[in-house]
Amino acid sequence: MNESLKDLNRLAAKVAGTNISLINLIDAYTQWTVGSHGLDLQQMTREESVCQYTIMGDQAFEVPDLSVDERFNKNFYVDDPLSLRYYFGIPLSDKGINIGALCVLDTSLKTLSPEKVELLKIIADEIVNRIKCYHALESMQHRLENADQANKKVAHDIRGPIAGIIGLSEMITQQGNSANLSEVLDFIRMIHSGSKSLLDLADEILSQSDRERPLTENELNLSSLKDKLLKLYLPQATHKGIILDVKINELTKNVVFSKHKVLQVIGNLISNAIKFTPQKGRIDVILDIVVEPDKNLLAISVCDSGIGIEETRIREILSGNAESTMGTSEEKGYGFGLPLVKHLVEKLDGKLEIDSKPGEGTNFRVKLPQRPI
Repeated sequence: MNESLKDLNRLAAKVAGTNISLINLIDAYTQWTVGSHGLDLQQMTREESVCQYTIMGDQAFEVPDLSVDERFNKNFYVDDPLSLRYYFGIPLSDKGINIGALCVLDTSLKTLSPEKVELLKIIADEIVNRIKCYHALESMQHRLENADQANKKVAHDIRGPIAGIIGLSEMITQQGNSANLSEVLDFIRMIHSGSKSLLDLADEILSQSDRERPLTENELNLSSLKDKLLKLYLPQATHKGIILDVKINELTKNVVFSKHKVLQVIGNLISNAIKFTPQKGRIDVILDIVVEPDKNLLAISVCDSGIGIEETRIREILSGNAESTMGTSEEKGYGFGLPLVKHLVEKLDGKLEIDSKPGEGTNFRVKLPQRPI
C-alpha cells in the first residue's frame, strides 16, 4: 500500500513544509505505517506513538515541541539521530470511526497557517478514499480471478483514472515552491473528487454482471453522467496537458436512463483518446438522448485531436482483433480498451462507429438503446 500512497505523502510534506510525513493506521496495540515520506518506518507500539492522541478526537492534534512535552520526550524519535521536534496530525476517519492519522513531522519548530491546515485535511480525506480504492482493487482482483476473460478486462477501466489522480499529485510536488496555495488547493480538490467517483466506478464494476438488470436499480441522466466523467478523467487529461470538454444536450439533460456499463464504455473511449492525443491537444465529448416512441438512444461522441487511426487498424478494432500500442507519451497499453468497448456495446445491442485519418484525430460514435424509464 505504501507505493499507492507515496504521492499523497510527498504532497502533505510539501504543503506543510516539513521533512517527514507519515500515514499511520492504529489498532489496540500497534501503530502501522502504511505510507511514508522522509522516514523509513514500519511500526511502533501504540503507547509510543503521538498519533494515538490524534485519533482520540475529531480535530487536528499539534505538538509544537516534542522535546518539552512529557508525554513524548523520552521516546526514541526525540533523541538522536532523528531528533524530531514538531508534530501535526489529522485523524483518518471512515464512517465516523478514526482508523489512523496523517501526520507531518520536522526536526525544526513550525507554525502551520489555517490555509495549510485546510489543505492537509483535504489530503487526509483523499488518503481514506485511496485506501478504500486499494481495498476495492484487491476485492476486484479476488473476484475476477476465476471469471471469464471478458470480465477480467473490466479491471482495466480504473487504471487510467488512478494514473491521472496520482499524476496531479506529482505535478504539485514537482513545482516546488513556485505553486501558490490557491493553485494547490484546486488540484487537491480535483484529486479528491476524482477518487470519490473512482470508488463509484469500482462499486459499479463489482456489482454488475453482463446480464440485463432492472433499469430502476442504477440510473443516470446526462447531467450526472457529465459530472462523473469529468471527476474521473479530468485529472488524467490535466496531467498530460490535454483539454477535456464534455457537452450535453440541455433539452434532454434530465432524461433518466440505465447506467449499466455506460461509464465503462465512455471511460474506455476517453482513456484511449487521452493516450493517443499529444500535449496541448483536446478531447470533446458530446452526450445526447434521442427520444423515440419505442426506445431512447444514448448518443455518445468522443472526438480527439490525436494521431489518428489508419483504415486497416479501424477494421481490426471493429472486428475485435486489434492489439495494444504505445501512447503519445509512451503510455503502456493493456490490450483491453477498444476491444472491451466493442464487446460491451454489442452486449448492449448498440452500435460503434469510428471516423479517423492519420494525423487528423479520431471520432468514436456510440449509440446505445435505452428503454424509457
